[in-house]
Amino acid sequence: MPIEILMPALSPTMEEGILAKWHVKEGDSVSSGDVMAEIETDKATMEFEAVDEGTIGKILISEGTEGVKVNAVIAVLLEDGESADDIGTSSPAPSAAPAADAGNEVAETASEAPAPAPVAAKQASGTRVFASPLARRIASDKGLDLSAIKGSGPHGRIVKADVENATAAPKAAAANAPTATAPASTPAPSADLVKAMYEGRDYEEISLNGMRKTIAARLTEAKQSIPHFYLRRDIELDALLKFRADLNKQLEGRGVKLSVNDFIIKACALALQAVPDANAVWAGDRILKLQPSDVAVAVAIEGGLFTPVLKDAEMKSLSALSAEMKDLATRARDRKLAPHEYQGGSFAISNLGMFGIDNFDAVINPPHGAILAVGAGAKKPVVGSDGQLAVATVMSVTLSVDHRVIDGALGAQLLQAIKENLENPMTMLA
Repeated sequence: MPIEILMPALSPTMEEGILAKWHVKEGDSVSSGDVMAEIETDKATMEFEAVDEGTIGKILISEGTEGVKVNAVIAVLLEDGESADDIGTSSPAPSAAPAADAGNEVAETASEAPAPAPVAAKQASGTRVFASPLARRIASDKGLDLSAIKGSGPHGRIVKADVENATAAPKAAAANAPTATAPASTPAPSADLVKAMYEGRDYEEISLNGMRKTIAARLTEAKQSIPHFYLRRDIELDALLKFRADLNKQLEGRGVKLSVNDFIIKACALALQAVPDANAVWAGDRILKLQPSDVAVAVAIEGGLFTPVLKDAEMKSLSALSAEMKDLATRARDRKLAPHEYQGGSFAISNLGMFGIDNFDAVINPPHGAILAVGAGAKKPVVGSDGQLAVATVMSVTLSVDHRVIDGALGAQLLQAIKENLENPMTMLA
């Protein structure tokens, strides 16, 4: 019988993707291992290979379609002896993935296909009203009572179109509601309300891609759920800059040129070994204490960022770290990283010094325990150990720490170890 080809889950967190390109067309024969399509996730564009052999009988999802749920049927494969008449009526299967993050709702359409279980809102009367999250949000913005709206979706579910066209009366206050309540947090204004503020002004509306939606959801969650605290230090770089110049001169024949960022990666990796209790991540109901130093480094790309992970960074030479970082950064910008190359790690580095930023506070990338924000090195007056005023190249860094994982004194020890490594760079080669 015909084989349904499903939208694959190309990473553990993938819930939906974009079918960027088909490499086959209806009637083409494929074998196991043949590349059939390119799937764009929130992080990368990856090739999707056939696992069975046969003939492409029907393509159900066209190129460029966004919001294709994991496990939805995207095509039908015919086995030997079968024809298109054997396909019958196929429709995309409902997603087996968890519900999308808040703000990731896709446009709703009435469909005969089985719908995901609707969200039930319980009214004061005790009756249950089934409505989609987007419909509930619009109803809240318009002050509508969902119990007075008739749903047109499957099984009477209230969908976006129902609340947009509704003329129901505003919600009545519950009879037993207390006369005074604590003020509720103000919900974020809807897209329509924000657009109304700029009516008559010229602007370009940019749709969110999967990466930007994920960044928005994950970092909002991080700032709301992670108890950040911040530790700041100034680091003198003159010894490191001189050491780097000497090394680069010796490595010139090998085509190796070390950056200050390479030294920062190595310094952080060694510091995590020196302060092993800080080499940890938050795992919901426990802490995972890592043994290797797997250090993530933020890489800016068009429309977002990646944090590729350099595994076992404490074991690698500066030249090896430099070559690996260049390779990961290049493939990150081309969105060619595999999931295992940007997932994991216990610690991250975000360096904006090359843009002239003196200092900043970075947001922790869960489940990491900390992230180091690196500013630019600049000439500043300093008081030397002899009490004399001098000029030094000083770099300001800020360590953002998850207080659930790392306490203040432990975070201070980690930052001190990073500072000592950078101010005494030769010890990193010992």
